[in-house]
Amino acid sequence: MSVFKEEITLENASDKVRVECGMLKEIRAVTLEAMPDTGAWTLVINEGVRQKLGLAIEETAESTLADGKTDTYGITEGVKIRWKNRSTVHPAVVVPNAKDILLGALPLEAMDLMVDPVNEQLVGVHGDQPLHVLYSL
Repeated sequence: MSVFKEEITLENASDKVRVECGMLKEIRAVTLEAMPDTGAWTLVINEGVRQKLGLAIEETAESTLADGKTDTYGITEGVKIRWKNRSTVHPAVVVPNAKDILLGALPLEAMDLMVDPVNEQLVGVHGDQPLHVLYSL
């Protein structure tokens, strides 16, 4: 399977409250190319993207990269991920010098997306409109 990228927009999910409280003037966001990667569990960003979004590191965890390298990486507060008419909020793993931004399995699933390897694109699992699952407690 070949590699392809999709345009996504990332936002600091906490900034909406900060803007409403007058602590910030606008939500910090960046639009970039990300590689859909079902082998990654969540969003993977580099240190530059983390700094542009002003994301705090909430914890660290040991992770193994595709090249087999195991190390301890920071895990950020929530990042709002937008792709076309879909969005979700997930933490990001910060791999300091990562050259590629990875859109992992959990955000793909949350946005009801799957990889179409033949046409090298993301597609909706249930068509053009995302399936929103509501849970009752």
